[in-house]
Order: sequence, then C-alpha cells, then structure tokens
Amino acid sequence: MHPAKVKYITSLLDTENEHLNKLNEIVLQSIEQENSLLQRMAEQQEEQLSLGQRLADRVARFGGSWKFISWFALLLCVWIGINLVLAGRHRFDPYPFILLNLLLSCLAAIQAPVIMMSQNRQEEKDRKRNENDYVVNLKAEIEIRALHQKMDLLIQEQFKKLIESQAEQIKLLEMIIRELKRNNHK
Repeated sequence: MHPAKVKYITSLLDTENEHLNKLNEIVLQSIEQENSLLQRMAEQQEEQLSLGQRLADRVARFGGSWKFISWFALLLCVWIGINLVLAGRHRFDPYPFILLNLLLSCLAAIQAPVIMMSQNRQEEKDRKRNENDYVVNLKAEIEIRALHQKMDLLIQEQFKKLIESQAEQIKLLEMIIRELKRNNHK
C-alpha cells in the first residue's frame, strides 16, 4: 500500500477516535453534573420534623384509616349499648347521649386542625417536590441544548475533516492518474 494512503487512513482513524473521546467526555461530564444535582436535592428533602409535625402526621394517618373507623364504630356501639342496657341510675349517658355528642364534638374540634396541619405539611412537601421537578426538567433541557450544540460542533469538525479527506483523495487520484499516464506513455 502506498505510504500516503496509509498515512491518510491512520489520520482518519485518529480523527474519529478523537471525536469519540470528546463525545465520551461530554457524556461523562453531564452524568456527573446530574448526579451532583440529584444529591443536593436529596439532601434538601431530608428535613428535621418537630414533635408537633410528627404527631400531626401520625394522627392524620391514623384518623384517616379504616382501623380508626372500625375502632371508633365499635366504641360508639359499645357506648350506646351499655347505656341502653343499664337500668335507671346506672346509665352514665342516658338517651339522647348528650355526653357522647360532647365527646364527638371535642374529637372533631381537635382532629380537624391536626389533619389540616398535616395537609399543610403535605402541601409544602408537594410544592418542594414540584420545585425540584422543575429544576431537574430545566437542568435536563439546558443539558440537552448543550449536548446538541456540542454534537453540532463535532459534526462540523467531522464535516471539515471529510472535506479535507476528499481534497486529499482528489490529490491522490490526480497523482494516480498522472502515474498511470506516465506508465502508459512509456
């Protein structure tokens, strides 16, 4: 094989290798930036809850469960049953169960604000999560644009090398044609 051809092919392979290495570096940098962003977001989400916040979450979780409804229905049935079965003065809450109504009103008055506190905390968590999602989406969009620009740059470099290689090929063809013409004239 002609030394110029070997040199040309080696140059082409080296250029392609350089482009692949650049692309690999770009992707690795993007992955590192994304990992650092995700790590910072995870650290922000690990918040310290106060005793009141933890208690409000537990009360809301239990108060909105079937376990609570079952226990509460059972307690109401036992309360009413005992007060209907007991005779005369032994009833602690005779019909129309005024004490039971008072207890239910107090429970509702306490439970409603606690549930609202828990819902407010959940709303705050959702707001932070939405903000984090927005930041991640924005970061991804910026990263995609940067990758597109870098890919365009690599394509332009490859196109320039392609034109250079075509010019080199034309020179080699002209040289081959001249050599063929010299050999034919001899």
